Amino acid sequence: MTQQLHHTSDAFQKRAHPIVLICDHIGSPANIGSIFRLADSFGVSHIYFIGEHIAIESKRMERTARATHKIVSYDVLPDATSLLPELRGKGYAVVALEITDTSTPIHNYKINQEQPIALILGEENTGVSQELLAQADTSVHINMYGNNSSMNVAMATGIALYELTTQLNHV
Repeated sequence: MTQQLHHTSDAFQKRAHPIVLICDHIGSPANIGSIFRLADSFGVSHIYFIGEHIAIESKRMERTARATHKIVSYDVLPDATSLLPELRGKGYAVVALEITDTSTPIHNYKINQEQPIALILGEENTGVSQELLAQADTSVHINMYGNNSSMNVAMATGIALYELTTQLNHV
């Protein structure tokens, strides 16, 4: 009989990946909590929350994050003015997760194994800001087949991190 494994007995190898997330004005406590949980699950090294009024601490965020906000390192910055040049100076590829007129389906995006990735995520209603899109090296999107052209930011983050870490782990 198949036995379900639990987080204390799983068979997964712990790995850290050279990926940071840049959350562009994502303020929903549920989305913030989900992003923390996903970042922990996929071995993301750091999260940057960009925006004036990003409230990390809330009961809803803590319930959703399930204590991963205590494990994953993060910063809250009022804007990304110096962040992207700083990351680029450290060798990061800056990739926006956004449907644009030049975006590539994420499953076709080829990672340079020697270069860490800064993945920009946009707020649910407005997406990645034009300011950050202009500073990205490239943009990638998730192919969708229904009537809607967008999905919840946490769901999109999970799909993107799966695609990126799959490439990183299958060298």
